[in-house]
Amino acid sequence: MSWFESFILGLVQGLTEFLPISSSAHLRLTAAFAGWEDPGAAFTAITQIGTETAVLIYFRKDIARIVSAWFRSLRDKSMRSDHDAQMGWLVIVGSIPIGVLGVTLKDHIEGPFRDLRLIATTLIVMGVVLGIADRIAARDEAGGRHRAARERKTLKDLGVRDGLIYGVCQAMALIPGVSRSGATISGGLLMGYTREAAARYSFLLAIPAVLASGVFELKDATEGGHVSWGPTVFATIIAFAVGYAVIAWFMKFITTKSFMPFVIYRIALGILLFILVGTDTLSPHAGESGS
Repeated sequence: MSWFESFILGLVQGLTEFLPISSSAHLRLTAAFAGWEDPGAAFTAITQIGTETAVLIYFRKDIARIVSAWFRSLRDKSMRSDHDAQMGWLVIVGSIPIGVLGVTLKDHIEGPFRDLRLIATTLIVMGVVLGIADRIAARDEAGGRHRAARERKTLKDLGVRDGLIYGVCQAMALIPGVSRSGATISGGLLMGYTREAAARYSFLLAIPAVLASGVFELKDATEGGHVSWGPTVFATIIAFAVGYAVIAWFMKFITTKSFMPFVIYRIALGILLFILVGTDTLSPHAGESGS
């Protein structure tokens, strides 16, 4: 991997990680369109450490409060009803599905799941799901101004059941094209949460999974020696800087705007991919090692 490739891929990772359009799909597509070799699941996981560091810094006050309350609740039973302590447990519970499936499906994630036809399908299907969820949320919010019973839930309403559902939604993002934020935000909106609550929990829930995945891939890459460390570290730094700016923008955007621009983009990109693959303009395995 050249330094120029690492810069572009780091930029793409930072721009797309927190938007509901799938960073893993865009890394895969960037390489395919440019004629580069697929950066692979290991590169994606390692560069995600950069974007997840941006999450740690942006939500540092929330994270510090949750971690502190969670540890105190281990010793003090009276703290177990505290919202922040409960959030700590809910993040742990919600991380179980992706942890189990990530290990179980590792070979598929690094192989068959990176087929461009599958990515096109997930871009379109999850785009439609996000669109439906967004319309339902918009309808409820409009109704909520006149009928208090239609008010949507906040993170204070989050329980174990909803936490696990969020976790299952996050696990779907193991397939490139689904989008971690897109799946969890869609799940949250369909369960009745506000846009801000769904996005905030999506970011918090991603921390254990992404960091664990990155460390796991770091260990394998170090032992296998199959990663270009200089360019990969450079891409991770770029992803961190760009990712932080995107989080700040996105959290402001969702308070007043619809997700429909992302829905339209996902569907259009998926259709374009099907056309390119269907006309043999692009191989479904373009960029893969040995293709």
